[in-house]
Amino acid sequence: MTKGVWYGIAAYVVWGLSPVYWKQLDQFPPPSLIAHRVLWSLAILGALLFGRRHYRFKWAHATRRVVRVYVLAALLICVNWLTYVWAVTAGFIVEASLGYFITPLVTVGLGVVVLGERLRLGQWLAVALAAIGLISLTTAMGTLPWIALVLAGSFGVYGLVKKQAPLGVVQGLTAETGLLLLPAVAWLVWSPTSGDSDMLPSPATWLLLAGSGVLTVGPLVLFAASVQRIPLAHMGLLQYVAPTIQFLLGVLLYDEPFGRAQLVGYGLVWTALILVAAEGLYARRTLSMPAFRA
Repeated sequence: MTKGVWYGIAAYVVWGLSPVYWKQLDQFPPPSLIAHRVLWSLAILGALLFGRRHYRFKWAHATRRVVRVYVLAALLICVNWLTYVWAVTAGFIVEASLGYFITPLVTVGLGVVVLGERLRLGQWLAVALAAIGLISLTTAMGTLPWIALVLAGSFGVYGLVKKQAPLGVVQGLTAETGLLLLPAVAWLVWSPTSGDSDMLPSPATWLLLAGSGVLTVGPLVLFAASVQRIPLAHMGLLQYVAPTIQFLLGVLLYDEPFGRAQLVGYGLVWTALILVAAEGLYARRTLSMPAFRA
């Protein structure tokens, strides 16, 4: 396999295993973890910007349009991070994995609603199957799977916003996390637990908190390196590695409930994803085939 494929696999495996990392820090409230994530990510991104000239941000880029795009992106990624970390530390890893399973379907829906794209028959069928699966899960759980919907919605819209973003991966992530710096510092200084001596981190915990920056930036750099080297069709298949690992962790390692009723709903969603992937590969192959000339 090419380096690009290995980079992509590495990125998605790290994202998939991230619940194990956040579980080690579940003594902290999720907003505190996100605040540390912002601070340590900025430290790493600052080092990257300082060390690599082509990563550096130019103030000429800071137009009103760019600022609007990254303010919205920062809000969306903050909602996504906070919801995900809360879900993991509260014992909802399986439902969080569902959010990332259905994100591609949300992206397809946004393409129709926002960009006016037309769905092919296979895509319509996939969306219908996923909707039936979510209705089945809502009936089985007795409540709407809001964690999955918030994660899928926030990340789907985030992807749509990033399509309008003119900066590179490192510069863009620096802009987003930079906009979250003041709220992060304010939370750490004035949060209800900031003066609690029982919540003061040990040296080992400090290392884990600092590592949240690596956990954030590292996979994104690997992802960017992968995208530059392999077709997007391959990346579209690799994206299911992370939620699959998360799902298996939730069920097998953390013993989260998953019965027959949930299996029906998830089965429909997984069938929809297989259909989307197969239909997409078929459509790309058809478009790439040379036209027959008599």
